[in-house]
Amino acid sequence: MSGLARGPGHLSYLVLLSTLLLASTMGCLQSIACKPRIRRENIVVYEVSASIDQCATVIEENSPIVLRYKTPYFRASAGIVMPPVPRNETWVVGWIQACTQMEFYNTYGDIGMSSWELPELREGRVKAISDSDGGSYPWYGNTTETVTLTGPTSKASRLTVCMNDNFYPSVTWAVPISNSNTPMLTHITRDQSFITWLVAMNSVTKERIVLQTVRWRMRVDIAVDPDRPLGSRASLVGRAHHEQPHILNYQEPIPPNALGRPNANDAQVLMWRPRRGPPLVVIPPK
Repeated sequence: MSGLARGPGHLSYLVLLSTLLLASTMGCLQSIACKPRIRRENIVVYEVSASIDQCATVIEENSPIVLRYKTPYFRASAGIVMPPVPRNETWVVGWIQACTQMEFYNTYGDIGMSSWELPELREGRVKAISDSDGGSYPWYGNTTETVTLTGPTSKASRLTVCMNDNFYPSVTWAVPISNSNTPMLTHITRDQSFITWLVAMNSVTKERIVLQTVRWRMRVDIAVDPDRPLGSRASLVGRAHHEQPHILNYQEPIPPNALGRPNANDAQVLMWRPRRGPPLVVIPPK
């Protein structure tokens, strides 16, 4: 124990030191408490909708080379209220979509069939493949599909994001590996499934918050009589309208392959699978 005397000046010093320490501690606590952080519970999602237009697939027989068909649109939309975004943070809110299953067969009588395939998906090596536009990874697109918020923002932001998707392919009347133009196409079957996620993502840290999950499926079944005149060969068979999407009451995780290259358009390959003989690659993946 020290023998130094403690006078009134020493007590004043201790009081001042305690006050400064308390103020400093409170200032740090206040700074931590007041620094906003984007969390799922701070984000409000409202007016979520997902639907497929209630109309039939349209068949086009305008070309002597190819048949085209145009399916109804899948449409998704949501309103979101985002909390204030901190300084030096940028958040993107929008739609991410991936293909989880695809069967796309074009039959040419008893000769064989062509088939658009996603090899990794077909062989079970991945659970999903990105359906991005090919330039906006991981987002489906970068127009109405996303909104970007750059901090600091002083108040909550109300925004809307929407997207649409459909099929509009061309199928050759003739066998795709032949030099003949003779119509041989007899049937088109397509069955494709997707998961579409509404996501908020920190552009710097890549932290992702899944806000909503939608599953949907598009099926096409077209019978073709190649002996009939152009313009009257093809007709829809099966259901007239498509099954409506399912807005899930839980959030599915996003597989890694849904977030980056390649997208489904670049990964797909066109195969020719003859009734007899080995399959051939007609169009390789990009």
